[in-house]
Amino acid sequence: MEIRLLRYFIAVANEQNISAAAKSLHISQPTLSRQLSDLEAELDTSLFIRGNRKITLTEEGVFLLTKAKEIVDLVDKTEANFNQPEEFISGEIYIGGGETEAMHFIAETLKDLRKDHSAIQFHLYSGNADDITDKLDSGLLDFGIVIEPTDKQKYDYMQLPDKDVWGVLMRRDSPLAHKKSIQAADLIDKSLIISRQTTVDNEISGWFGQNVKDLNIAGTYNLLYNAALMVEQGLGYALCLDKIINTSGESELCFKPLNPKLTAGLNIIWKKHQVFSSAASKFLEQIRYNIERHNQNE
Repeated sequence: MEIRLLRYFIAVANEQNISAAAKSLHISQPTLSRQLSDLEAELDTSLFIRGNRKITLTEEGVFLLTKAKEIVDLVDKTEANFNQPEEFISGEIYIGGGETEAMHFIAETLKDLRKDHSAIQFHLYSGNADDITDKLDSGLLDFGIVIEPTDKQKYDYMQLPDKDVWGVLMRRDSPLAHKKSIQAADLIDKSLIISRQTTVDNEISGWFGQNVKDLNIAGTYNLLYNAALMVEQGLGYALCLDKIINTSGESELCFKPLNPKLTAGLNIIWKKHQVFSSAASKFLEQIRYNIERHNQNE
C-alpha cells in the first residue's frame, strides 16, 4: 500500500467529495477515482458509500482513516527530521502528556531549548497515560509525561521535579465544601467521577482501602475539563489532581486535598532503544540538565 494512496484516501474522507479532493490534490477527478478503486481492490473491501453529492465512509473506511492518519503522520514526522540543513539543529519533537503541573517544567525546558535552537518545533498531544503509551509504542510520540509508576521493561525514564496532589473537585455549595481535607469515609456514599487511567485506579484503590470500582461511580473522564462541567451540574465529586481547574475568584467549584495526603510522582518516558532525531536528542539533553539544576537548587 503506497503512502500516496493513503494521502488520496484521507483527502477524499476530509472533503467528502471526489471533485473537491481532486482539486486540493492537484490531480484530475478520473485519476483520483481510479486510484481509489485500486485501493479498494487491493484491500478487497468497500471504503466509500458514494452518494450523488456526498461521499461517506463505510465501517471499514472509518477504520482505515484512523490508521492512515497515523501512518502518514509517522512518515511526515520521519521525513521532517531528515530534511534539515546540517549546519544547525532543527526538526520536530512530539510530546504527549495529561493535565498535570509537570507541563510547566516541560514548557520551561522547551523555552530554554529554543533559545539556542529556534528552528526546533514542538508538537503537544493531550491524553491520559493509556493514550500516551499507545502513541509512544506506535512511534507517533517521542516522549510522554505520565504518572508513576513506569513500566521499566518497556520505557526509559527520568523523574520530574514536580509532584501533583490528589484531591476532590466539588461545587462550593456541596456538603463537603466546608472541610479542609477529604477522608475516604466522606466519599463512600457520594457519586464519584474518576479518571479512566489504569494506574490511577491502583493509586486511588490503595488510598480508599478497597477497589475503586466498588464505590458509587457516576462516571469517568479522560481529561478533567469536561469532568469539571459535570461537577458544576452536580453530577458528582471528581477525584483529580490539583491546579488543573481554576477554582479561584467567582468559580462555582473548589478543590479539597485528600487526607491522608496522596501525591503523584511524574516521569518523562520514552521507548527503550529509541533512536532520536537531533531535535529530540537536544530536548533530552536540555531536560536532563534542567532536572539536575533543579535538584541542586533544592
